[in-house]
Amino acid sequence: MKTGTAGTAGTAGRAGAGGTAGVAGVAGGAGTALATGTVGAEGGGGGGRMRRTLLAALVAAAVVFPISAAASAEAPAPAPVSLAEDVAPQVRYAANRANLAEAARMAQEGERTGRAARLRTMEAAGAAQFLAFDGRGKGRAVEVFGELESADRVAVLVPGSDTTLDTYERFRAGAVALQQRLQAEHPHSAVVAWLGYDTPGTVSTTVLTAARADVAATELAPFLDRLGSMAAPGARLSLLCHSYGSVVCARTTTGPAVSDMALFGSPGTGASAARELPTGARVWAGRGSGDWVANVPHVRLGGLGFGSDPVAPSFGARVFTAGAAGHSDYLKPGTESLESLAAIVLGTTPASEASHA
Repeated sequence: MKTGTAGTAGTAGRAGAGGTAGVAGVAGGAGTALATGTVGAEGGGGGGRMRRTLLAALVAAAVVFPISAAASAEAPAPAPVSLAEDVAPQVRYAANRANLAEAARMAQEGERTGRAARLRTMEAAGAAQFLAFDGRGKGRAVEVFGELESADRVAVLVPGSDTTLDTYERFRAGAVALQQRLQAEHPHSAVVAWLGYDTPGTVSTTVLTAARADVAATELAPFLDRLGSMAAPGARLSLLCHSYGSVVCARTTTGPAVSDMALFGSPGTGASAARELPTGARVWAGRGSGDWVANVPHVRLGGLGFGSDPVAPSFGARVFTAGAAGHSDYLKPGTESLESLAAIVLGTTPASEASHA
């Protein structure tokens, strides 16, 4: 993790109003300590208060490391379609494709050409399968890859910070790669890319708290219940949760249809152990050797930070190997991390499962 990048985060924090934003501002000076893995001394006799301030700064510096481009200005869009819960997936797909096309048209007419181009790409020549779509603001989208109604293995991807309609392409690429890997071994499989919440910005104080995750969990839990009825009878669901998405999943109450929950690139969940999560699913955790999130201090102070490291033995998750994956590389084709996650979804015994070193 480069010290200069952390400094950029610090500038962003100082530019904000009020003392809360100032926490991110301190991050600019914390990069060196973070890179060496030191928490820092109390210094100058400042005692516990100084230590808490430094720890909070370290959390900020680690978590707000920029990993994506900024979103474009808000574009005009129609309200999302409203459908009864028992409407078949194919009907939902058609209705949401029409809504997406209208959103692209409105964005173009509103001179939001960047958003319009991204939406046209999402249309995928009329073949896209969206269970939900909302083009307003940062946007929301729930897209299916594969034949959901015949799938008995379904993976639900939950993204992390700064995933919006303006950065959706990278999220979709991971879903496609996973689906292709699953299909090669198990044709009756599907992947659902769930951008069903307002993700926090990477350079913001919201990414340091669980507030967005708490709201998202209230959306994700009922969605999972409905999803089980859309797939093949007895379908096995797996939650694959990246970065801040792992905070969302850790707060989501899951029913018996969810057999596995995999946390990867996670800064922590807010829980001290896997057994505290509101799920009966097997909990997995993995982190690539190239992932900068390994440098996040596992502390929780005054509502900031997410506590225990999910890959630590004391957390109690099943640890899977993720190779040399960087923070945005877990679902890239040919990677060890993708193989491990596919094995979790398929219910095979992951050859990559490893004890934490």
